[in-house]
Amino acid sequence: MFYHDRRLQRQVTVDKPDPLFARMLQQAIGGVEGEIRVCMQYMFQAYGARGPSNKYRDLLLHTATEELGHIEMLATAVALNLETAPTEAQEQGAKDAIVGAVMGGGESPRHVLEGMLHKQLLSTGMSAHPSDSDGVPFDMSHIYASGNLAADMYCNVAAESTGRVLATRLYNATADAGMKDMLGFLIARDAMHQNQWLAVIEELGGEAGALPIPNSFPEANQTNEHAYQFFSTSVDGSYPAGRYTEGPSIDGKGEFSVFQAQPMGEEPVLGPARPDSGAQNEQIGAKPAQQIP
Repeated sequence: MFYHDRRLQRQVTVDKPDPLFARMLQQAIGGVEGEIRVCMQYMFQAYGARGPSNKYRDLLLHTATEELGHIEMLATAVALNLETAPTEAQEQGAKDAIVGAVMGGGESPRHVLEGMLHKQLLSTGMSAHPSDSDGVPFDMSHIYASGNLAADMYCNVAAESTGRVLATRLYNATADAGMKDMLGFLIARDAMHQNQWLAVIEELGGEAGALPIPNSFPEANQTNEHAYQFFSTSVDGSYPAGRYTEGPSIDGKGEFSVFQAQPMGEEPVLGPARPDSGAQNEQIGAKPAQQIP
């Protein structure tokens, strides 16, 4: 269950409302790098967590609940940045310096209303909405909850990394002291969460113990001669040499090497099209191409 407190996780202030920045903040709410994504990802990873201990389930739920607070902060920031946005087309133009900045591209008032501000105006009354900066609703397609703890931790590191990249870009895109304070806080929390998920991997035995994922699959059942080969697919045989082309593998179970990619199978031969498949007559019942004299 969850508990609610009317107070924000951290104070959010806006010195000078900026509708354009409100739109940019929407990416941090409902974009693929945003807070809805990580919140729901941690929630569903926790809901499906299995094992002898509830430790990691609890960890995920604590962090997911924190992310709900981040969504609330960002939604508040969007609303505060929209407080001077126009409520009808006639209010726009040079009379309002902030809206004038939004209009900088020579767009007509109608285009602004139908583009950047239409969702906030028509659907949410100048408030945040669960979508990205283009108004595309967040559809949960970027939620990764595999049921494998190590796999999920790597997904979480990636999610927090891209989220922190976005937050730093937003930080650099504003001169508003209140927004910089909020984003500085979110950036710090992203730093903690990156370290947090990596610490779980370390507790699980480190990368050597976690890899390859899942570590429960019998390695005898994989084609081991190719398990640590870098496949070079260039025509001239060149490849970008690095830690991954020679030396011990990260999991300590093999040696990296380079394999010049070449066909190890034959050209596929498919049977004729079915009579009811909608294919052409010439495709139905014909012999495979290489067998036609």
